Amino acid sequence: MTKWVYGFGSGTNEGSAGMRDLLGGKGANLAEMAAIGLPVPPGFTITTEVCTSFYENGRAYPAELKAQLDAALHGIEETLGLRFGDPAAPLLVSVRSGARVSMPGMMDTVLNLGLNDSTVEGLAASSGDPRFAWDSYRRFIQMYGSVVLGVSHHRFEDLIEETKRAAGVQDDTRLSAEDWQDVVAGYKEIVLRETGDDFPMDPHAQLWGAIGAVFGSWMNPRANTYRRLHDIPASWGTAVNVQAMVFGNMGEDCATGVCFTRDPSTGENVFYGEYLINAQGEDVVAGIRTPQPMSEARARGDEVSMEKALPDAYRELLAVRDILERHYRDMQDIEFTVQANRLYMLQTRTGKRTAAAALRIAISMAEEGLITHEEAIRRVPPSSLDQLLHPTLDPEAPRTLLSRGLPASPGAAAGAIVFTAEDVEIRAARGEDVILVRIETSPEDVHGMHAARGVLTTRGGMTSHAAVVARGMGRVCVAGAGGIHVDYRARTLSVGGTVLHEGEWITLDGATGEVFAGRVGTIEPTLSGDFSTLMGWADRTRRMKIRANAETPEDAETARHFGAEGIGLCRTEHMFFAPDRIGFVRQMIMAGDDTARTRAIDALLPFQREDFKALFRIMAGLPVTIRLLDPPLHEFLPHGDAELAEVAAALGESVEALAARKAALSESNPMLGHRGCRLGLTYPQLYAMQARAIIEAAIAVSGESGQQVVPEIMIPLVGMETELRRARANVEAVAAEVVAAAGVALEYSIGTMIELPRAALTADRIAQDADFFSFGTNDLTQTTFGLSRDDAGTFMPFYLEHDLIPRDPFISIDQEGVGQLVAMGVEKGRRTKPGLKLGVCGEHGGDPASIGFFESVGLDYVSCSPFRVPIARLAAAQAALARRDEQKRPLPADSR
Repeated sequence: MTKWVYGFGSGTNEGSAGMRDLLGGKGANLAEMAAIGLPVPPGFTITTEVCTSFYENGRAYPAELKAQLDAALHGIEETLGLRFGDPAAPLLVSVRSGARVSMPGMMDTVLNLGLNDSTVEGLAASSGDPRFAWDSYRRFIQMYGSVVLGVSHHRFEDLIEETKRAAGVQDDTRLSAEDWQDVVAGYKEIVLRETGDDFPMDPHAQLWGAIGAVFGSWMNPRANTYRRLHDIPASWGTAVNVQAMVFGNMGEDCATGVCFTRDPSTGENVFYGEYLINAQGEDVVAGIRTPQPMSEARARGDEVSMEKALPDAYRELLAVRDILERHYRDMQDIEFTVQANRLYMLQTRTGKRTAAAALRIAISMAEEGLITHEEAIRRVPPSSLDQLLHPTLDPEAPRTLLSRGLPASPGAAAGAIVFTAEDVEIRAARGEDVILVRIETSPEDVHGMHAARGVLTTRGGMTSHAAVVARGMGRVCVAGAGGIHVDYRARTLSVGGTVLHEGEWITLDGATGEVFAGRVGTIEPTLSGDFSTLMGWADRTRRMKIRANAETPEDAETARHFGAEGIGLCRTEHMFFAPDRIGFVRQMIMAGDDTARTRAIDALLPFQREDFKALFRIMAGLPVTIRLLDPPLHEFLPHGDAELAEVAAALGESVEALAARKAALSESNPMLGHRGCRLGLTYPQLYAMQARAIIEAAIAVSGESGQQVVPEIMIPLVGMETELRRARANVEAVAAEVVAAAGVALEYSIGTMIELPRAALTADRIAQDADFFSFGTNDLTQTTFGLSRDDAGTFMPFYLEHDLIPRDPFISIDQEGVGQLVAMGVEKGRRTKPGLKLGVCGEHGGDPASIGFFESVGLDYVSCSPFRVPIARLAAAQAALARRDEQKRPLPADSR
C-alpha cells in the first residue's frame, strides 16, 4: 500500500530533509527540525504524489488517503491531549502548502482550522481569553472564506475597517471580544450572501475543504506565473502540511515573526528579521501591520525589539539560529511563534537573497569552513549576477526626496507610476519603464512585479510578500513607506502637499529605502571583492572558455572588464551602418557593374581595417572571431526617394535605373535569401576586402604590440561543403597576398558558423575545410523550428501558458531538437577532425541552462553579450561540477 501521509513532531518523525521531492521543502524541513530536537508543533504531511494523483484523476483522492489522514490526526490528538472538533478541548490546525522549491505567497494557507460556534467557546474557556478566541475565529472565517469558498478578501477587510471606525481605534489589537463577535456574525452573513450557503461548521469538512484548496492552488494563475518565471515544472506538485496550531495572538507574551540567519540583502552575518506581538504569521508576511525589529541594535525611535520585549524567547531563538545554520550549512529563512513565552518553530527553508548577499554568504561560509569552494560555486545562481551589473543612484545627482520606506531589495530604478499589475504588464510590453505602486502587494501581483523596474509599497516590512518576491526576482523594492498615501480610485500618490498622478516618474533607491520625485541620475556599479573571489574559484573549476559577442570598442572593453577570454562573434555588418559607411555599402549593392562595385568596396577597406585594429588592441592577443558580412541585402537598401537619389548621384546613374535595380533585388523571404556566404560568393570582392582588412590589421597590431594576433575568420550561413571550400579559397588567396607583401609570418584560422540544419547533418564533410565551428544557435533555432524569432512573440506566450513548449527556445536551447543538431555537429565534425575547435555564439551562450548542455556535448567555449560574461563564467563552472558528478555516479545495474 502506498504511503500518502508522513507524521512529524509526535515522537515518530517519518520524514527527513532528504525527502524534499516527496514531502515538499516545508514538510521535509519540519520533520528534520523535529528530529534534531527543535520545538516543532506536531503535524503530518500529505505527499506531493497525492497532488499528482489529484490532477491525474479528476481531482479525486487516492482511496487509502482518508484512513491514513485520520490515523495521523489521531496521533496529534494523543500527543497534545486535545480533540479535533471537541467543544471542551478543541484541537485547531493550520493547513499549508509546501512545494519542493519555495514559492513564497503563491499558494494558499488556512490557519485556526477547526473553529466553529461550539469550539470557539471551548477555546475561550481553556485559554481564559475570549478576545483571543474570537479573534482567532474571525481570522479562520476570513481565510477559509477567501481561500476555500472564493469570497473576495476585501469584503472581510471592509467590515473590519468599519468596526474599527465605530470603535474609534486604528489597530486590530484594540478591538474587544465583543467587537470580534460582531465581526464573526458579519463574516457569516458575507459568506451566506456571496456563496448562498452557511459557513461550514463540521471541522472534518473544513479540513478536507482546505486540503482541496491547497492542492487546487498549485494550478492557480499566480502559481502558474511564478513557476513559468522560475522554470518549476507543474508535474512536481505540492505537498500539504497539517500542523497543530500554536498562537501568537494570545496576548503580550505571545508573538510571531520571520527571520533570516543572515541579512538577505547584504549577506552580513547578523541575525535579521521582524516580529509582531500578539499576532499571527499572516500579519507579518502579508504586510497587514508594520512589524518590529528582532534585535535591539536595529531598533529605531519608538520601535520595541523582540530582544527587549521577549528576552527569553529571543535568546532561545538565537540558539536555534546557530543550530539551523550549522545543520543546513546555508542561510535559513525561519518562521516562528511564541505562545506564552514559549518558542515554537513553524518553518525553516533556504532563504532567498540578493545576488550581493548570495556572493557574500557563499564566500563567508567557505572561509568559515562550513562549505567547500565547490559548494560556494554551486550556491550562487548565475542569472542572479545580473543584479550586480546594474546602475545605482549617482550620489552627486540632484534629487527631491518624497519619502522613506524600508530598503527591501537593493538597486536603483526609475519609472512611471502605475497602480495595478495588469497596467504594469501592458505598459512594460510597450517598452516603458514603470514602477508598480501598491498599498501592499499580494501574490496576484507577481506578474506585474516581474514586468516592473521596481516596486513601492506603503505597508509591510522587510519580510513582506513584496520584499521577498522582489529580492528573488532581482527587482528594486522599497516597502512600508508609510508617509505615502495611495489613492487607487484617483490614481494618485501623495506625500504631504505633493500629489503625483499615474504616469509621472519616481525613482527608488532600494539600498536606502528612499523614494524620489522624477528621474535621478545613476552610475555604473562597482563589483565587490566577493565577486572577484567567486569568479576566481569558478575560473579554476570550469573547463569551457568564455568569450563575448562584441564589435565596438566599448563592447570589447566591457567584455574584458568582465573577464572575457576573447571575442567569439564580431558581427561586421553592425559596423557598416555607420553614417560614413552606409553610402558606400549601398553603392556596392546597387552598382551596375564590377568596376563601380569594386570602387565602393575599396572605399570601405580603411574603415574595416581600423575597426579590426581597435578590437585586436583591446583583446591583446586573445582570440577574435570575425564573422564576414552576413545580413540580407534588404537591410542595406536605400529607403525613400532622397536616399535613392543620393546613391544614384554617387554611381552616376539615373534614379529610375536605381529604382528598377532595387525592385529586382527585393526578396520574398530575405532571411533565407541572398545573405551570408551566398553574398560573399556572388560578390567575392566583398569578402576579399574584409579578409584583407583583417589580415592587415592583425599584422599591424602584432607589430606594434609585440603580441601575436591570431584572427579567426568565420564564413556565415554555410549549408554545403562546396560553399565553404570556395569561400575559404578566396580568403586564403587574399591572405597569402597580404602576408607576402608584408614579409611577415601570420597565423590565422578559417571556420564557419553551423546555423542551418543541413550544416549540422553534413558537419563531417564541412569539417574537411574548417579549422573551427561556431554554432549560431539563433538562426539554427529559427531554421529548425521554421519560425522567426522576430515574430514568435505573437504566439509564444500562448505556447508557454498552455504548456505546449517548456520554455522559449530563443532564450534557452531546445535540447531535444536544436540541441541534438548541435550534438550531431560536434560528433560529426570531430570525427573528421579530432582537434576541431568548437564554440557557440548565439544568445544561448549566456543562458545557464544552455551552458550546462554545451558542457555536456563538449564545446570548447561559449560566447555571449558582454554583460552576461560573469553569468557564463559561473554557469560554466557549475556545469563542469555537474558533469563531474554525473561521471562519478554509478551506472544502473541493468546497464552494466
